[in-house]
Amino acid sequence: MSIETGPKETGQRSRKDLACTAVATAYQKAFGAELKRRVVDDGEPFVVAQADTPHEIFHAMDIALVTNQWWSAYISAKQLSARYFDVMAERGYPANSCKYCSLGLACTLANDPKTAPWGGLPKPALLVARLTCDCIQHVFEQWAQALGTEFFPIEAPAWEHKEGDWFRHSRTQWERVYQPDRVQLLVDEMADLIAVLEQRTGRRFDAAKFHHLMERINEQEGYIAEAAEMIGSARPCPVSIADQMPNTMIPQWHRGSDWAVEHARRFRDEVAERVKAGIGAAANERIRLMWIGAGVWHDPGFYQALEDRLGAVFVWSMYMPFAGPQYIRELDGRDMHALASRICSMNEVLHLPPWMNGWMTAEADRCGIDAAIVLVPPDNRLSQSGTRLTAQALEQAGVPVLALDGDMVDAKSWNHDRMVAQVADFLAQRGLIQGTAA
Repeated sequence: MSIETGPKETGQRSRKDLACTAVATAYQKAFGAELKRRVVDDGEPFVVAQADTPHEIFHAMDIALVTNQWWSAYISAKQLSARYFDVMAERGYPANSCKYCSLGLACTLANDPKTAPWGGLPKPALLVARLTCDCIQHVFEQWAQALGTEFFPIEAPAWEHKEGDWFRHSRTQWERVYQPDRVQLLVDEMADLIAVLEQRTGRRFDAAKFHHLMERINEQEGYIAEAAEMIGSARPCPVSIADQMPNTMIPQWHRGSDWAVEHARRFRDEVAERVKAGIGAAANERIRLMWIGAGVWHDPGFYQALEDRLGAVFVWSMYMPFAGPQYIRELDGRDMHALASRICSMNEVLHLPPWMNGWMTAEADRCGIDAAIVLVPPDNRLSQSGTRLTAQALEQAGVPVLALDGDMVDAKSWNHDRMVAQVADFLAQRGLIQGTAA
């Protein structure tokens, strides 16, 4: 294979139906170019951080941010992941290391400006991550060492308060739901983080600007929550997962900005128009599917192949319905505590029982789901932690579940046609369709 182009592409492109999707992707493309200018060309101080860290602090301080998961998806979309993971193996790292969190480290270790996006990341002011699993500390410490900077770890203490229907109370009773001591610990850690950022970047934290940002985030997430409610209840499903993901995730990277709030409203309005007109994502919707896990960034066309062949529509993925319960907070004058309640639970409610299975079984019922497909990355322990119990809970609720072995950023073990056929065979075995994809 050519080092310049990377491995041969195995995925397929997706079809976008909404006008606002093109707006979102164009904005993100321009943002990527602007971020590169700030970070690489102008040498502004920037931070590399996990998705479940307090991005609102960086935004309020106008500190450029490279989110690790976004960076991994960016590398994967350029079909470079296989090459970089080979480099890690050559350097003695285990072949079964967590791919999603370590792809950025792999790109840095490869140290090949000719292939790396932006020629590779320059030295950031700080790396920030919550210690949600055993590998995070090792990955970020070694990445910080390779980049010549410092790692700021955030604790992820045990969550003793088990409330399976947390999503029904998270907006107004967030301190009780997320446990006062866990919230307070993160508030204290965020104060330390702000002090380090001020010292390293010369930027100052503005409490008034932060409050305005938190209010605007509530508005933005409200629009996305309205769209999620409409998509779950409408028959046929008006918007495919290929339009749901970018119109949710791209604004989330910029949450609280004027553009993000306006785009979330634009998305809500376009969904409402399609619902009113009776427009469906598939020409002949027969099966309503649930996708559990991160997106398959190297094969976005996977989802719509099932729509085209089987009338099987992915009505639900975690990103959009997550907006309402996990982001919207009544602020009651305690902005930092409200933010802490959002951050201290983000991975837990997506991956660990009883929060994961309690929410997802309720969502399956709300959306009239016929079957669920769960992505199980073989080397990502956090993404596997609650999937078996969630699968069991869904099966008990009458929703058949297929565990699909594959990784969100590593395309080595993924074959588009084989994966589509595997889902089709599963649906046939469960009596939801006749025949297979063959």
